Amino acid sequence: MKTKKILIILIILMLIISSTVVKATSEPPQLIAEAAILMDSSTEKILYSKDSDKKMYPASITKILTAILVIENCNLEDIVIVPNEAIASIPSGYAVASLQVGEKLTVTQLLQVMLVYSANDAANVLAFHVSGSIEKFAELMNNKVAELGLTNTHFLNPSGVHDENHYSTAYDLAIIMKYCMKNSSFRSLSSLKHCTIPATDKSEERVFITTNELLRYNNHEVASNYYYKYAIAGKTGFTSQAKNCLVSVSNKENLELICVVLSADLYPNNLSGKFIDTKALFEYGYNNYTLRRLRERNAIASQIEIENGTKETKNLDLLISDDITALISQNDLNTEFSPEIEVIDNLFAPISQGSIVGKIKYNIDGIEYSSNLIASHNVEKSSFVTLLVQSLLIFLILFFLYKLLFGIDSDKKK
Repeated sequence: MKTKKILIILIILMLIISSTVVKATSEPPQLIAEAAILMDSSTEKILYSKDSDKKMYPASITKILTAILVIENCNLEDIVIVPNEAIASIPSGYAVASLQVGEKLTVTQLLQVMLVYSANDAANVLAFHVSGSIEKFAELMNNKVAELGLTNTHFLNPSGVHDENHYSTAYDLAIIMKYCMKNSSFRSLSSLKHCTIPATDKSEERVFITTNELLRYNNHEVASNYYYKYAIAGKTGFTSQAKNCLVSVSNKENLELICVVLSADLYPNNLSGKFIDTKALFEYGYNNYTLRRLRERNAIASQIEIENGTKETKNLDLLISDDITALISQNDLNTEFSPEIEVIDNLFAPISQGSIVGKIKYNIDGIEYSSNLIASHNVEKSSFVTLLVQSLLIFLILFFLYKLLFGIDSDKKK
């Protein structure tokens, strides 16, 4: 009877464990967006893709590239005077910050209102400031796109005003966002929930609230349907041709993900598809993937013997120079991954402590995670080996002298 009870308890425990394993992963969400991608920011591993290489209209997501080019080519405190050409060509219906001809603002203020409120006039003014015209700035944009190795993107303006030849893909936009997020100024600007342009001689003070509702609560300080607590940056977009678009970045326990959704309609109850889809993708990513530290810094990866080292120092530990952290499926939390260890050929003493002596690599789902291997201590050259080599050289020299001298005498006798 007692054995039966124990057996029943074991079966129940096994069922609980197995159900936990099943729940560790979830099915990909069904999206309303026409194209989308979810990418790990560190490795560029694609966690989800829906027509991510399809050419689409990016609308105001375009402004992330405009922002990074301005940051890279300007002093952020430079004063910019608004030219008439920059604001006169914006079609009606596009968001503007009501900038006035001759108004003076800093580059930072223009970047803020462009990224927070998606102001098209600010984008054009910045383009004129950097390149002197919309066309010249577009050349700069496409040069950067080529530099990033992207072949399915082409820009004609800095704001995302619709044009059939102004297009990109979910994948390309994710790569552009990854590039942008490497810049600390861009990270800070794209995370703003609001911004203020102080009063100028042309206008009163203007306050703007972010269009990215992943980042903010509603007016009653209550989490909205769209707020996502792990979201750290992003840029919205909309035109009637592009529909609703969004590129965004989230970070949970140091796992940073980039999400792009393009051409998203509305869900029932008029819920915005770009925010609902993005939240669903982020949750899918965090429910299915995690960061796992495979090896710690200074851990011993292997041990080798240096042939010409002294007896006390020749046994050398190969230490891992940096932590090795990998993106893995939740199902692989306890999987043992075997590394490949490469040691530099023909290692001989003397070897200095901390010098690179090899490499350790893990290959997981086609992605390599690696670290240098360094010497744990100084390896001194053995005096016995030195003496042996010296003795051998002396012997060889004497042998050749002997052959030379006695060889000559032998020839004379003949």
